[in-house]
Amino acid sequence: MKYRKQPMASSELPPRIPDSTPKFTHLEDKDDVPWIPVRSQRNADGSESHVWEKWVAFSVDPMYLALFAQWDPGMIVRKHGHFSPHVLTVLQGDFLCGERFCGVGTHIELPLGADFGPFRAGPKGVTLYEVMMGDPRSWSDDPDAMTKILEEHGVTQLPDPPIELPAGLKDLRKVYQAAKSRQSS
Repeated sequence: MKYRKQPMASSELPPRIPDSTPKFTHLEDKDDVPWIPVRSQRNADGSESHVWEKWVAFSVDPMYLALFAQWDPGMIVRKHGHFSPHVLTVLQGDFLCGERFCGVGTHIELPLGADFGPFRAGPKGVTLYEVMMGDPRSWSDDPDAMTKILEEHGVTQLPDPPIELPAGLKDLRKVYQAAKSRQSS
């Protein structure tokens, strides 16, 4: 049997872009990309805790975000989902995702449309590597879960520190919206 060579589909052609080069960032680099606070809380003892993020790659076209995150000990983050698929890996420390303990090496895949949490960082905090493969903003439709965990630990959520999002994206960190089915009737 003789095989005829099939022409390459356009998706199989190398997508080389002249002068495009890799970009390198390290978790410990102090000068390249700054750590920015993105969440804050007042703990029962009066101290403050924060979520700090280092946005190492934030692209608008195609849209994606890759970041390192450091959560201070005891930091609480609401139950939420993202407007795109999201993956994360625990690099140091630990946290609870809902009732599930997540230590070093834990990988979580959050499909589009799913949510997870609420979260509570362990006694030494937690360091994560996260990638959102599309619009990285979060959504939540369960304010009661957040209220419950904050009250259980005597924590007061503080206003979110300001952040600058590219391409005119609106900051949705304070928004809770009721879930709507994506299926048509």
